Amino acid sequence: MRSYLPLALAGAVLVLVSCASPVPGNPKGEGEVDPGSVAGLPVTNDDQVRSGPRDGAPKVDLTAENADNGEMDQLALGALADLYEYWGERMPADFEGQKFEPLARLVSYDSKGKALRICQTSTSGLVNAFYCSLDDSIAWDRGVLLPDLDKQFGKMSAVTVLAHEVGHAVQFKLGPKSGITQATKTIVKEQQADCYAGGFFRWIADGKSKRFQISTGEGLNKILATMFFIRDPAGTDANKQGAHGLAWDRVYAFQAGFSNGPKTCAKMDQKEIDSRISEEKFADKDKLRGNLPVDSERIRKLKISLDDAFKSSGAKLPELKEKSSRCPDGKSTEPAAYCPSDNTVVMDLKKLTALGTPPKRGQEPGGDGVGIGDFAAFAEVASRYTMAIQKNVNLPLDNEKAALRTACLTGAWAQVAEKEGSILRISPGDLDEAVAEMLMGQSLIAADINGNPVKAGFARVEAFRVGYVNAKECTARFA
Repeated sequence: MRSYLPLALAGAVLVLVSCASPVPGNPKGEGEVDPGSVAGLPVTNDDQVRSGPRDGAPKVDLTAENADNGEMDQLALGALADLYEYWGERMPADFEGQKFEPLARLVSYDSKGKALRICQTSTSGLVNAFYCSLDDSIAWDRGVLLPDLDKQFGKMSAVTVLAHEVGHAVQFKLGPKSGITQATKTIVKEQQADCYAGGFFRWIADGKSKRFQISTGEGLNKILATMFFIRDPAGTDANKQGAHGLAWDRVYAFQAGFSNGPKTCAKMDQKEIDSRISEEKFADKDKLRGNLPVDSERIRKLKISLDDAFKSSGAKLPELKEKSSRCPDGKSTEPAAYCPSDNTVVMDLKKLTALGTPPKRGQEPGGDGVGIGDFAAFAEVASRYTMAIQKNVNLPLDNEKAALRTACLTGAWAQVAEKEGSILRISPGDLDEAVAEMLMGQSLIAADINGNPVKAGFARVEAFRVGYVNAKECTARFA
C-alpha cells in the first residue's frame, strides 16, 4: 500500500448494509456467489474427491521428443491427452464447427540438462512451458518447473500450466475467431489462455476427464494459488510485451472460463481487459514499492481509512486496540478479532507485522512462518472492522453468509482505498496479496466472527471482487 497525507474523500464514502432490502439493478460481478457451491457445483474437498491423476486411467497414446518418460513427462502427456479430448469437443461446439487439430510437436526438456533449441530459443536455464506458433509445438521443463509446481501446489498445478499453453494453441488454430491478430497485445492473449484453462478445469470438475479429477474446495484453491506463483511481478505494466497479468487478473480470467466456458474467453479483448486490469507501474513517489511496514502508525492510518469508508453506514464505528487478539469474553481469532461486547477490534501487532512482511524469493506466501504483504495484514483487520457494520443492522455474524458478506465489505473498502486522497492507498500487487490471503486455509478476510472461512476459495475471491467492483452488491447479494 501507499501512505499519503489525508485529503478530502469526496464521493468516496460507502453506504453499506443500511437495510436488508436488495439494491435494484444487475450486478457486475461474475455469476452468483454461493458458499455451498462453486459455479453451480457442490463444494468438495480432497477427502471426498482426491485431486490429481485418476487411478486406473487409460494409457496415453502420445509421445514427446527428448522425453525421459519419467513422472513429470507422464503427467504432462496425460494432461495433453485430456486437453486434446476436451478441445475436440469444445472447439466445434463453440466455434461454428471448427475442428481441433492436435499439435504438430510435443517437446520435453530439462532446464538444468543438455540445452535444446526450440522456437529459436535455448532451453538452458529456461524454467518455463510455452507454445510456439512457428512449428505448432508445446514444450515444458520437466527438470525444474513441473517438479517445483508439483511440490508446492500438487500435480494439478502442472496440468494448469499445460492447459494455459494449449489455450495459446487454440488461439492460433482459431485464427480470426479468437479475435487475436499480430497487433494484439500480450495481455489479451494471456488473459484468454487463462480463461481457456478455466474452461478445461470445469470439464474436469464435471467428472468428464478420464485421467484427472479435482475437488472444488481444496483442489481448486491450490489451482488459484498457482496463479499467485506464476503472476507477473508487482509494478509490471500491462501494456508491456510479455505481460501475463497479476494474480488478481489471472484468477479473474480463470474463474470466468470455469463459470462460463470458452465463448466468454474468446470475447476478452483489449477494451474489456482495460476496464478491469489491475496490473500497472508503481507511482514514482512509491519508494517502498507497495509494501509499508505494519506498525502502530500505519494501524492509526488504517483506522482513518476505514472510518472514512464506513462513516455513512450509520453504525457506531469500532475502536482498534493493539494489545492482543483476545476479546474480554476470552474469544479470539488471530491475528485480529472483533469483540461485540465493547465494539472493538483487537489485534496482535507482532503477528500482523509478520503477516505483512512480503515473502522472499522462492518462499510460498502464507506458508509456515512466511508473510504475504502489507495489504493482507490490513485487510484482515478491515474484515474484523466490518463486523461492527453488520452488527449495526442486526445481521448474523456467525455463518457462511456472514463470511461472504465480510469478504464483500472488505473488497468495498479496498475500492475506496484505491482513490486519490485516501490516507492508505492500495498499490500494484495489493489485490494479489488479498488473493493469497483468501486462498490460505484460515482466511480472515472471508471468515465469520469465529474465524470460520467459506469452504471454497473460489467463492471467497468472488465475494471480495463483488464488493471491490460495486459496494452496493454486498447488501443485494449477502443480506
